[in-house]
Amino acid sequence: MSQKSLVGVFSGLRSPAAKARPCGRGIGFCVVVLLRWRYRDGSGPGWRGIVRLMSERDDIYSGNPGEVGDFRFDERVVKVFPDMISRSVPGYGLMVPLIGLLARRFVQPGSNVYDLGCSLGAATLAMRRAIAYDDVQIVAVDVSQAMVKRCCEIVAEDNSRVPVSVSLGDVRDADIDNASVIVLNFTLQFLAPAERQALISRLYQGLNAGGALILSEKLHFEDAAEQQLQTDWHHDFKRSQGYSDLEIARKRTALENVMVTDSQAEHRQRLAKAGFEQVYCWFRCFSFASLIAIK
Repeated sequence: MSQKSLVGVFSGLRSPAAKARPCGRGIGFCVVVLLRWRYRDGSGPGWRGIVRLMSERDDIYSGNPGEVGDFRFDERVVKVFPDMISRSVPGYGLMVPLIGLLARRFVQPGSNVYDLGCSLGAATLAMRRAIAYDDVQIVAVDVSQAMVKRCCEIVAEDNSRVPVSVSLGDVRDADIDNASVIVLNFTLQFLAPAERQALISRLYQGLNAGGALILSEKLHFEDAAEQQLQTDWHHDFKRSQGYSDLEIARKRTALENVMVTDSQAEHRQRLAKAGFEQVYCWFRCFSFASLIAIK
């Protein structure tokens, strides 16, 4: 198997089929995922292979206690991001390949597919490998220069046939045209709440009839008791992934001013106001959910 076929798509699915192995040279470990899949109609790759995504272990918040600055998607985070998100977002390793399956169903010939807030391109590559049309282009956008640089390297090493354009930019300014699939994978929560409706409405306008917006977000809950339970469950998950109470607390402090979550009802209201009439929750694990809105 060539090195190109080993580029990671799914960031750290930790299951009996996934193992962490030393990468050598002191750079951390590889997240290894065994993949077996074929579409119901018999088409598609139908292959089994190994995906390896190089990552250092996330220990950013394990240092000496002290003042914690706001969370930033900088070079330090890029180095550990696959490990960070797989150990922080329950179900992430399953959600990403399923986004590829959804994209395959809703993509239209001759259209554009957008991954807004693409980070290292996990959703981009999942869609790239699932889409069956040759005349579709994937446009991946992220505001972090460090993320875009690494994403370009990962995409360049992948040998799938669908063309991908990775660019540095603010998703609020991205040109959306002739879109059949748009992905916002844990992106909207990092925008100011007052700016979210304008973005969703603009995405609706750029989406073709029959196209889909896939919106993944961490949710908050209006019921205080449920919110506390969801928070406790999430922290239990992070502890099970090896994070200490100190790391959990410091990461939460770092995110307080940069990540503001919405309830599922607020997301649905925003999507309805934009014009979407079909909105479904297709994935949820604890407080992390993904909605699909069909135009």
